[in-house]
Amino acid sequence: MIEAAMIWNEPNNKSHWDPELDPDWRLFAEMATGAAQAIRAAHPTLPRVLGGISPIDPAFIGNLAERGVLDHLEVVAVHGFPLDWNLWQIGEWPMKLDEIRAVTDLPVWVSEVGVSSFGAEEVQAWGVDRTAELLVGRAPRIHWYSLYDLPRAWEATTRHREAEGSSYYRHFYMGLLREDGSPKPSLEAFARRAPALGLCQWFHFEDHRLDDAVAWMRRLGVRHLRTGLSWADSFRPNALDWFDRQMAALEEFDVTVTFCFTPEHRGLAPHHTSPPLVPAEFAEFCGAMIRRYARPGTPAAALG
Repeated sequence: MIEAAMIWNEPNNKSHWDPELDPDWRLFAEMATGAAQAIRAAHPTLPRVLGGISPIDPAFIGNLAERGVLDHLEVVAVHGFPLDWNLWQIGEWPMKLDEIRAVTDLPVWVSEVGVSSFGAEEVQAWGVDRTAELLVGRAPRIHWYSLYDLPRAWEATTRHREAEGSSYYRHFYMGLLREDGSPKPSLEAFARRAPALGLCQWFHFEDHRLDDAVAWMRRLGVRHLRTGLSWADSFRPNALDWFDRQMAALEEFDVTVTFCFTPEHRGLAPHHTSPPLVPAEFAEFCGAMIRRYARPGTPAAALG
């Protein structure tokens, strides 16, 4: 079932929102507020979550609070990858959560946390255990990113690409399973920590891994899953058929569904990171997806 609706993904990261088009996040605030209102109109109790921020920046949360966005949300979320991209150490996780709690009374979820196996698979396995030690009991939801490595034939969702140097290639080694589906040492470490640790797994349009992912999540005892429905994908042929298949396959899990990605032809610029030409169109997409996939009697998630 859908237990929460997340509005966008990493809105303070230029890989997901273009700061040149919206330097003060005024347009994002307008879009997010409209989306939150549409979700509430479609479902009276479903928790609404601010897309996990990366980097963890209390000033960004303060900006959105001043613009009234947080008045329409029940949860804020953060993303952290201290062993791969962030400029802080993994042991600072509790302090990072406290920095956000200092600027909002809303519960703080960790909607993406992970460690790549780019340098060594043993480091990733250690990272699972250390992350669980630091976060379990401190955040109501913790979504490990991710179940699968990103196939090398695909592109990572980033605007930096090879300009990041080796950091770019770490995107492809975040899974507990290798691209061929074989398990890494971290899988066993994760299994010991589930269901306290949930998963974040993005499924691409008509993703061939969907059924195998469901089988693995059952085997691992996963309860909480974060995934996404792409506004941009909704314009593809047979989009609703794919959305229906994806959401039906995931129905047994408690799903936080993330709405994001601007269609190229509906943005101020032709890119998925662009603010939309008409923010109400994104709101309409969010409301339609909630009406289609969230049961009216769905109980509110345990927010924390």
